[in-house]
Amino acid sequence: MTNKKIFTLLMAAGIALFACNVTRHTGNAAVPASRVVFEPDSKYASMRIPALVLTPRQTLLAFCEGRIGNASDWADMNLILRRSTDGGKTWSNITVLDTSRQSPCGNPTPIVDDRGVVHLLYQKDYKDAWYIRSEDDGKSWSAPVNITQVYDQFKPEYNWKVLAPGPGHGIQLHSGRLLAAVWLADSRKLTPRRSHAPSCVATIYSDDHGATWHRGAIVADSTALIPNPNESQPVALSDQRVLLSIRNPSAARRRAFSESADGISGWSPAHHAPELFDPTCMASIVSVKAWQPEGKPALVFVNPDSRDIEKTPRANLSASVSLDDGKTWKLHRVLDSGPSGYSDMAAGKNGIIYCLYETNTQNNKGFNYSLVLKTFTTQWLQQTNNQK
Repeated sequence: MTNKKIFTLLMAAGIALFACNVTRHTGNAAVPASRVVFEPDSKYASMRIPALVLTPRQTLLAFCEGRIGNASDWADMNLILRRSTDGGKTWSNITVLDTSRQSPCGNPTPIVDDRGVVHLLYQKDYKDAWYIRSEDDGKSWSAPVNITQVYDQFKPEYNWKVLAPGPGHGIQLHSGRLLAAVWLADSRKLTPRRSHAPSCVATIYSDDHGATWHRGAIVADSTALIPNPNESQPVALSDQRVLLSIRNPSAARRRAFSESADGISGWSPAHHAPELFDPTCMASIVSVKAWQPEGKPALVFVNPDSRDIEKTPRANLSASVSLDDGKTWKLHRVLDSGPSGYSDMAAGKNGIIYCLYETNTQNNKGFNYSLVLKTFTTQWLQQTNNQK
């Protein structure tokens, strides 16, 4: 082989190697990059129920339920965490935050406050509520505090048998209030496991940086229009009102929303967003303050949009955008056309959005999920002709 041919081959190999280690770009927007964060292994059968936050120091904290032995909601579980300080490129080893055997431990609901403190709400056995906090970007955590008495405040009005926060991130309001969505079930069936219906949604809050927690008003109880509302997520609007995104198994197959001036009272009647298909699955929503094409922070909503797929499975993870505080949802882009489920998002600097979501890797199927981080930009979201 001549020296010229050798040089040509080496150059081609170098270009190919370089291409494998960079994010591709289309126009001015980077094509979304994907990295596996949690994956089933010899210990965990399924990695489910993602939660994601970004701290002021730009540390990503990814939480989930590590389900041991099987993928059931009632499996033995570890509540686990991984940290990334480089935008999700590399991740720390798994940290076990709490554990439960013969009952669940999960529904992670983290909230980052303006002091950089990370507050984490979660449940054990769907009957006990817990709270921990970290003041060092998730490196260490306080001892767990049982806050079930906060949920007990609902019992005179709603005699719940099942409780759960979130799942997915909560928010801090402009007032400093820490706010998380919760759902409750007055289980129709108690054995062998307490059923998750009928159900209602509400919020809990703290006005003293997590020292004490209190109940808010019930947002939506089960009705013919919005039956069995459950897993929900709040987002702050441009005028500091709170919009709550609500999962519901209605015949309309659409996402439900309600609004409140303070996040704890005066909720508007829940209504469906006609543009947002809901296959009855948890979804994530985030405000992107760095993106205000119409003078208000854009809202990005992500869920499996399988309206055009036979039997509407949990698949085709898609992002929809509202530029008017959730009144309409027009821009739409597919993030992953394959299997997908629950997700959570965090908005970063320069229009970057991080999305941690359930999907199948390693030839796993069904609910034996991995959790993948998809990183995309507001520029990429805008490069679509798909409007609803």
